Amino acid sequence: MKISYNWLKQFIKIDWTPEQTSELLTDLGLEVEGIESYQSVKGGLEGVVVGEVLTCIKHPNADKLRITTVNIGEDNPLQIVCGAPNVAVGQKVPVATIGTTLYTKEGESWTIKKGNIRGEESHGMICAEDELGLGASHEGILVMDDTFQVGISVAEIFEVENDHVFEIGLTPNRADAMSHLGTARDLKAGLIQKDISLEFITPSVSAFHVDNRTLKIDVDVKNKELAPRYCGVTISGIKVEASPAWLQNRLKAIGLKPINNIVDATNYVLHDLGQPLHAFDTVKITGHKIEVKTVPSGTKFTTLDGVERELHEDDLMICDAEKPMCIAGVFGGIHSGVSDDTTSIFLESAYFNPVSIRKSAKRHGLNTDASFRFERGIDPNITEYALKRAALLIQEVAGGEITSDIVDIYPKKIEDFQVRLSFENAKKLIGEEIPKEIIKRILTSLEIKVNNVTETGLGLTVPAYRNDVLREADIIEEILRVYGYNNIKTSEKLNASVSSLSRFEDHKIQNVVGNQLAAQGFLEIMANSLTTPSYIALTGQLKEEHNITILNPLSGDLSVLRQSLLFSGLEALSYNINRKRGDLKLFEFGKTYHAFNEKREEFKHLTVFVSGNKNQEHWHAPNEKSDFFFLKGTINALLERLGISRYNETPINNDLFSEGLAISLGKKQLVDFGLVKKSILKHFDISQDVMFADVHWDTILEVIKSNSIKFKAIPKYPEVRRDFALLIDESVTFESIHTIAKQSEKRLLKGINLFDVYQGKNLPQGKKSYAVSFTLQDENNTLTDKQIDKIMSTLQTQFESQLGAELR
Repeated sequence: MKISYNWLKQFIKIDWTPEQTSELLTDLGLEVEGIESYQSVKGGLEGVVVGEVLTCIKHPNADKLRITTVNIGEDNPLQIVCGAPNVAVGQKVPVATIGTTLYTKEGESWTIKKGNIRGEESHGMICAEDELGLGASHEGILVMDDTFQVGISVAEIFEVENDHVFEIGLTPNRADAMSHLGTARDLKAGLIQKDISLEFITPSVSAFHVDNRTLKIDVDVKNKELAPRYCGVTISGIKVEASPAWLQNRLKAIGLKPINNIVDATNYVLHDLGQPLHAFDTVKITGHKIEVKTVPSGTKFTTLDGVERELHEDDLMICDAEKPMCIAGVFGGIHSGVSDDTTSIFLESAYFNPVSIRKSAKRHGLNTDASFRFERGIDPNITEYALKRAALLIQEVAGGEITSDIVDIYPKKIEDFQVRLSFENAKKLIGEEIPKEIIKRILTSLEIKVNNVTETGLGLTVPAYRNDVLREADIIEEILRVYGYNNIKTSEKLNASVSSLSRFEDHKIQNVVGNQLAAQGFLEIMANSLTTPSYIALTGQLKEEHNITILNPLSGDLSVLRQSLLFSGLEALSYNINRKRGDLKLFEFGKTYHAFNEKREEFKHLTVFVSGNKNQEHWHAPNEKSDFFFLKGTINALLERLGISRYNETPINNDLFSEGLAISLGKKQLVDFGLVKKSILKHFDISQDVMFADVHWDTILEVIKSNSIKFKAIPKYPEVRRDFALLIDESVTFESIHTIAKQSEKRLLKGINLFDVYQGKNLPQGKKSYAVSFTLQDENNTLTDKQIDKIMSTLQTQFESQLGAELR
């Protein structure tokens, strides 16, 4: 939310610096995330002064140039070469002196320097209005009024506005502060706490009066639950044109584009008081009647952006006698708004049901300044006041007369809230006793009425616009934020407790694994659990009927809970790859969500992603691509760290992986990993290989609890290594060799390693060569050659008989 400091000062005449004010606003809970400078004319016309043309002669070396001498109030006049056809002696003109910075329409800066133009010196520049940022004309120089004094700053004449704009990170509960009035109200309370009492100025509407009653629009609120209050009035004889400079500057300062004086006036009041308004062209209101109601589902309606939308039966609409004109509180229709030909309007000011507005806005994918406020809850008691304020402002900037009485349909008043505050509870929650008088002063400054005072507490009435202050705890929070969190003393007493937790607690195991992956160069990511339902179509492993759909989604792309962590991870990879970060090693702990037979379940997973090079580019090391085996080694090391060593590996054949393995322990599946198929990567605009592992974390936690840790002494007898070069069929896997070897020698065989693979020239068709090393060790004795030869002979025999292997 953007708040203009100059605008804020219309409510409270504070003379603090913007930085001081921002600190107080932040302390009050309206966190100022940044302060921007705003100038109605970029550069502020600094260095541009009024000059008088004393002489003007033709340039001797250029037909279209003139050599002028210009008096700018200094001892010597300036010689300036000018190309404008309308420059003449006696004119008062704006002169940009040497060193002045001007800006193009695109915002690029350029500085006036001493120049030499076709052999003649030029000591400045006589400017056109577009060069100063005062208009679009470039037909000639800007000729000013003869009465202006030579040498004065042009900024004084054109009243350049300099402002500071606060960017406030407003929390959703603070609907009351979504305006300059609301922000000023909080600022006033903060100043009172600092013993600074300033007058709080609210715009007067005492000048509002009905000029005549020649244009009446009948209003019928058919759905009073969705529209608890509805006000309106007609204004006739208006002239739609550009807004005056002061109004445009106010809107531009907070990032709004001026449109015309009517729309700008309603936008001004919206940001001034926090009350959205809407103006209808009365000529376009069929039957001179307005009905506030819902319409049948499927009704077509074209909004101001030119999009035809299909209405829902719960959408509250502003209609005339025949057709819908506006989605109430959200967006106007293309055929009922103000145009250049409009001469009379019906001005609407209302309080709509926040839930209804929020659902309609989300349903149609719309987010407007009006819906942003309505869906959070505005002040129901400011409706008529804001209408009068807007009507007076429209009369000021567009002329016209009030041509009807105000319609105010408010059948059931929204009451203020009654809350009881206990001093003892306030002390417990705050951690410090705040004097009762200070508490009462703070509450009064926040316009919370103190009805009665007892020894134990206060009876309070909270205004209806503070819909976030409904409980005693909310009252205490209000007291604390105005009193100042920084003013609460920190206790010198330190309390600590020691908890007895199992070493198998989820967070402990998660830290162990996360630290290991981080040490290997992996980065942790956290993706959104909400995702798009379209990802289901990428794989047959997931079913649409298992989706858990959000009832009130922020958008269609975030409408279901994820069934897999693969796709959110691929989104992160794609984002990084598109920003030239292609060497990626990522992991994520997260949950998946499923609807199985009307039962909802969630499962925790650890996912690992590898893509690009294994290591960063370096002059001393060659680039080496990550591959399936790199990921396999990472997963094996992870399982080994958790004490899981005896498991089975089986190939995966599904539509996620072009090649993959599943790791299981008995009937429990621990990990699925492999090379993601190109068809899936293409959907995310990823052209490089991606390896993905899905670790079933809940199963891992279950398995490791049954692991027992065994300690044994480090063997003091040496290891022995022997190698085989085996000629085998292409279909034989290393796992087969590993399994046969382990079954053949269980006691002395400590390690088996594949260190070379060869396929190609000089080998028979359909054959490959595996170079395998075998590590032997006896923990109690030194191995003899006889023992070693016997073991190797047994292994050779088994490989030959079971695999058809030959020694090369």
